[in-house]
Amino acid sequence: MIVTYFSDTDLAKRYGVTRQTVWRWHRERTDFPRAISLSPGCTRWKLSQIEAWENTKAEVS
Repeated sequence: MIVTYFSDTDLAKRYGVTRQTVWRWHRERTDFPRAISLSPGCTRWKLSQIEAWENTKAEVS
């Protein structure tokens, strides 16, 4: 299975927010997916976890 990762820039574009907002969500929202450190200076989010989070948000709305 291929795992796709998103950067903070990718997420910012996806949601129409700034990179700083993505990091604030990561810091302040307990339901927001946790970032994964792939190597020093390379932090990413798994697309599958982002999509699962989006689905839970869609169910609440």
